[in-house]
Order: sequence, then C-alpha cells, then structure tokens
Amino acid sequence: MTLDVQLVGTTTQMAVVTLRPGQTVYCEAGKFLFSSGDVVVETKLSAPTDPHGPGGGDSGGGGGFGGLLRGAANAGKRVLAGESFAFQHFHTPGGDGLLGLAGVLPGEMRHLELDGSTTWFAEKDAFVAAEAGVHFDVAFSGLGQGLMGGEGFILEKFTGRGSLLIAGAGDFIDINPADYGGTLRVDTGCIVAWDDRITYGVETVGRLNRQGIMSAVFGGEGLTLATLRGNGRVILQSVTIEAFAKALVKTSAKPDQQGLGAIGGLFGGSRD
Repeated sequence: MTLDVQLVGTTTQMAVVTLRPGQTVYCEAGKFLFSSGDVVVETKLSAPTDPHGPGGGDSGGGGGFGGLLRGAANAGKRVLAGESFAFQHFHTPGGDGLLGLAGVLPGEMRHLELDGSTTWFAEKDAFVAAEAGVHFDVAFSGLGQGLMGGEGFILEKFTGRGSLLIAGAGDFIDINPADYGGTLRVDTGCIVAWDDRITYGVETVGRLNRQGIMSAVFGGEGLTLATLRGNGRVILQSVTIEAFAKALVKTSAKPDQQGLGAIGGLFGGSRD
C-alpha cells in the first residue's frame, strides 16, 4: 500500500501523511510536527522491518537480548555518524490517522518511492522519515574523499521498498548528469541525494598555483568540489548549511558590532 503523502508549502515545506491501518512510519528525532489523537507513537533503537505488524519490528531480526544488542549497535553507529540515537515509530490501530513531518531547515522536501532494486544515498541530516520496508543505514564514501570533501564522508543509505522523505535547505533541482556530458561538478554542501547509478567522487579545484589558490580561497568553494557521474538522478539544493549558518551569525550581530560601529561601541560604553 503506497503511503499517502502531501507536500505542503513552497520553500519551507512539510509532509502531511495520511496514515492508514497496517502502515508504519518512522522518523528521526526532531522531524515530528503533529499527529491526530489516534496515532500511536513509540520510540525504538531501530527502524521497523515489518510493514504489516503494528508498530513494526526492530531491524536486525529477532527479539530478546540479541535483538536489543543489535539495535544498540546500530544506534551506536548512527550516533558516531552524527545521527539520532533512536527512531520514533508511528502507526494507527483503527481508522486513518494524520501525521506531520518536516526537516530542520527552511527548504524543500522530496517524496521518493523505493522499488526494492534501487539504493539511495543522502547527505547527513537529509533523512526525515520513511515507511516500514525502507532500511536506513550509515555509509562511508571513503577516507580520502572524506578528508578532501568534508560533507561527503558520512552518508545516509536507503534500501528496500516503500516511501522515503528527505529534506534540505532552499530550493531543489533534479538533474541527470547524463544529460550534460555525464559529469556534474558540485559544491559538496549543495548535494542532497543521489541514486546508486551515480558515482560520487571528489576533485581539487584547479592547480595548486597562485590562480588556483586565489580561486579556492576567494571563490568560496574551497579546495575541492564533488563530482557526480553516471546516468541517474541527483537532487541538489540552492542553500548550503555552512552558508546558511554564516548568514545567521552575521545578521544576528547588533548594529553597533558591525563595521565602524563596532569601533565606536568599544569606546561608547553601554547604550542601555
């Protein structure tokens, strides 16, 4: 049964899910907004694997002490990768229920439908929620790429069958590199997700000469760019989290702490 999802809003979107009996949705901490009174909420260490059981089962198979250890190991791996320790599980025992979910930054969302044969990868914090049958895991793009590319080192990996909700910052664009010569060069902070038909890599920006260093330092992209190659789907965002954070810090400063006003503030004493 396909999950009934409506994406509401423009560049500050939320997902409104009509949850039917027999369906289970799980999300990371901080992604839940609201639910109707007949939706049951449970907190578990693992994602559900049984789409028909009430509340779903813990991934890793089996219950008891062994299942608890497997759940704790998976949770520990997520924490090391910067993800939440536990998942919230939602199901309704009676009629249809209502569930609201969203990302943590102003931006768009995507509703992806996994068919059991395609794997999706996403940058950290892109995951919002998924239904039972979609397996969440943490993947690594390689130590060399991680040291060079930063954001690309730790990835979220999704396999299985069912609905997946991801979110990012700003507006989204879907691109197939095959339509543009087979390769995209992207600021690593602009990548949201891609499917397994795409190969992810990192390359240096220009040569390590005077012009290359000028471009890297003053061009805003740093010393590396991500490369996405293949014939598949890539989702990019218009705002990087790093740029968004810098803008918040800059605009949150008081007027007398910016520019020449900051110098005057040093000698002008308190204005309160």
